[in-house]
Amino acid sequence: MSALAMPARLARVIPPMEWPFFAEDIAAIQRLKRERNAIILAHNYQTPEIFHGVADIVGDSLALAREAVTVKADVIVLAGVHFMAETAKLLNPSRTVLIPDVEAGCSLAASITGADVRLLRQRYPGVPVVAYVNTSAEVKAESDICCTSGNAVKVVESLGVSRVIMLPDRYLAKNVAAETKVGIIAWAGQCEVHERFSAADIATLRQSHPGVVVLAHPECPREVVEAADFAGSTAAMVGYVGTHRPARVALVTECSMADNVSVDYPDIEFVRPCNLCPHMKRITLPKIRLALETMSHAVTIPDALAMRARRSVERMIAIG
Repeated sequence: MSALAMPARLARVIPPMEWPFFAEDIAAIQRLKRERNAIILAHNYQTPEIFHGVADIVGDSLALAREAVTVKADVIVLAGVHFMAETAKLLNPSRTVLIPDVEAGCSLAASITGADVRLLRQRYPGVPVVAYVNTSAEVKAESDICCTSGNAVKVVESLGVSRVIMLPDRYLAKNVAAETKVGIIAWAGQCEVHERFSAADIATLRQSHPGVVVLAHPECPREVVEAADFAGSTAAMVGYVGTHRPARVALVTECSMADNVSVDYPDIEFVRPCNLCPHMKRITLPKIRLALETMSHAVTIPDALAMRARRSVERMIAIG
């Protein structure tokens, strides 16, 4: 790619005057990917210059987990947060997995430890533990199976039990509980992005933008999900937009999501309620470039821990 040529997809979301700030890094990253036999996996919450400029595979946590198994590259750069890079490493133990900023964390992952899970098992003996992928490898290792917001109900019901422990997102747990007869024992964590949305925000959106179709992420509080027209993972939101083609839509989730999705739907008006994830925004083009130049920061997981955590992730992927 020429450093002076702005990709058509980026031209839809980045003003031409901003292109020179990104062009050199994008050209260097593309070159380094070829030299390193590297691939970039980017979450839907990454900024457009990453999502549309350098990413090879994009999607939600479930999509990235699935695709991580199939990649042929020697090096995987995870443009997302740390637990996603750990998951990629769990599924690709022989490959080098890089996280451009080791401080790119997650409030959900930080809300629970492996010791917490062991205490939960003592309190609820025999009850299976379902861990959201937004958890550390340590927590995954102490759990029976993982889930994402896109397959949580399916995973919970696949266990064939009357109740499960679901962690760490209390809002996702409550929203799953509304869709299944399985009893849900929830942990008290929450996403610092989605917890800030309220039912009043949805009412304001509808008042300010008549006819808007509201899509909410299931990490939002229950009253937000109930006030929305549809609730689902980021992948489900994209699918809804593509299938239903609403004239005006609001994606009640992280800021960059609407920017990235709108590229493919120029005929749809995207209302942009915005709560920014400070952790996702720690990943930048210069940091991705530096990661490939210096091969840092490589994700490592002790073998014994990785074996147990991998089991939980693979069980999830097997269910779909």
